[in-house]
Amino acid sequence: MSDHVFPLILETGIGVDLHGADATKAAVRAVEDTIRRVSFPGLQAVLPEGDRANMRVDVTIAVPDPVAVDTDAVKAVLPYGRITVTAVVGGLRAPNGMQDEDGSDGRILIAVALIAVGW
Repeated sequence: MSDHVFPLILETGIGVDLHGADATKAAVRAVEDTIRRVSFPGLQAVLPEGDRANMRVDVTIAVPDPVAVDTDAVKAVLPYGRITVTAVVGGLRAPNGMQDEDGSDGRILIAVALIAVGW
């Protein structure tokens, strides 16, 4: 059996941390944005044994600094399935027009999520 999901469904989303440049917060928001718009009412009928536990959910999160993402926190957002989360280089970090408490320029961080669902 392959470790790769053969996706039946692909969906994308974005998440933003406006003030803290927190990669995990932006990643969680990107996943929430992705799953908030999607419903799979017939999916259970095509899953092996009709069991959502057999569903594979592969999440790819693109952020400027992938090691800063707590993948367990991202995984916890998803309700069921065999979930993998991979953080890769991407997303966006830019000035937010404010100054942090230490006087440095504040940053906005944008994460992009791709979720593949299959078995």
